[in-house]
Amino acid sequence: MKVIGLTGNIGSGKSTVARLFAAAGVPVVDADRVARDVVAPGMPALLEIAARFPGVVSDAGELNRPALGARVFADPDERAALEAILHPRIALEVRRRLQALEDEGHPVALYEAALIVENGLQRGQDGLIVVTAPPAVRLQRVLARDGLSENEARQRIAAQLPEEQKVAVATMVLDNGGALAALIPQVARAIAALRGEASPFAKPSPPEGA
Repeated sequence: MKVIGLTGNIGSGKSTVARLFAAAGVPVVDADRVARDVVAPGMPALLEIAARFPGVVSDAGELNRPALGARVFADPDERAALEAILHPRIALEVRRRLQALEDEGHPVALYEAALIVENGLQRGQDGLIVVTAPPAVRLQRVLARDGLSENEARQRIAAQLPEEQKVAVATMVLDNGGALAALIPQVARAIAALRGEASPFAKPSPPEGA
């Protein structure tokens, strides 16, 4: 089974793209959904987070995401500590879900995640789709969607690699800076490529020296 990465910086609309792929019958493994599942009440990752970040887990055993986000996006060391807890568990669960899709006979699946390029995961995938949008558009989307202050939104944007570094290793780039009507035909072309009806995806070459 081919695994195609799908990424884009916060506010780019990669989740909208993922929904369009899923609606067309291309299964999507969403890293954000996996991340939520691995910190469900009672899960080992949540217990470790509670010990490392006091005050972010309620007495009922539920994660206070805004409180945790405020800590980790304001301090790179805190963010690295959280990633050390979550990333191995997320990676294991993603592999399990992708294997299940392959066992079901799917010829291709998408892996949707914000940090594919940051973690070098595109080198092990069969292609990489990067969703882009202008910085001002992304900022406004984050403000409208997440209820953050502008400073908090800018912190989260700044925590990710610049968009152009992701575009540099992309197999395909989808421009989501405008209306949905402009995005839909781009996704249709990408799906055609995945199904061999257009130029096929090729695995991106690793950067020099990698």
